[in-house]
Amino acid sequence: MVQRIVAIGGGEIGRPKKEGGRYPIETTSIDKEIIKLTGKKHPKVLFLPTASGDSKGYIKVVEEHFGKRLGCKVSALPLIHNKLSRAKLEKIVLAADIVYVGGGNTFRMIRAWKKAGIDKILAKAREKGIVLSGLSAGALCWCRYGHSDSRKFKNPEADYIRVSGLGFLKITSCPHFDSEERAENLKEMMKKTPGVAIALENCSALEVIGEKARIITSKKSSSGHKIFWSKGKFFKQKLEKNKWFELSELLSKKKI
Repeated sequence: MVQRIVAIGGGEIGRPKKEGGRYPIETTSIDKEIIKLTGKKHPKVLFLPTASGDSKGYIKVVEEHFGKRLGCKVSALPLIHNKLSRAKLEKIVLAADIVYVGGGNTFRMIRAWKKAGIDKILAKAREKGIVLSGLSAGALCWCRYGHSDSRKFKNPEADYIRVSGLGFLKITSCPHFDSEERAENLKEMMKKTPGVAIALENCSALEVIGEKARIITSKKSSSGHKIFWSKGKFFKQKLEKNKWFELSELLSKKKI
């Protein structure tokens, strides 16, 4: 199996602002790398908008970005009110070159995936070598755990929580690590969480190919960090960009 995963910490792809206009497009170079991994000029991108509640607006933004701007063939698979059979869902997912998962409520998304059997189908997609990618919730989902703001969708004052992902990568993933609040909360969370965390700032991503991994960015100032506790001591290591590491090195409780 040659797994190919690109987990993006955050960034905009041109969604509309409430007050008018659009947010800047920030992750293009990372998204081009996702496309490059397929070896195809016009790959088929399947967008899973589950975390956003299958937002039609979000689907349109992804179609514009990956379709019109980057030349992909884009389709979306809404799941919240989906009544497709497991066999039909599997056929749709396994026909894609890229699965791209959007941001939103990670806890709700994983629950919906398990109800529909998408978790098992995505495991087959991984085995097949389909590129698995996404942003924010779409980055957490590939990992064992995620540092998530899922509770904040109902209560903005709620704390961050640890959510279980699909476990393809045996790490805890933290997106939007630019936030000081997230950084402090992750530090405390990792005291009680096994293994290491990979904390990704906006416009940075963890790219995994087989048993190798690296940090790539679409913004010079963005970074990825390895976070862990060992023998009661806290460690935070800024990872060198574009340098390939053995995945085992990334998973170990040692600086690399």
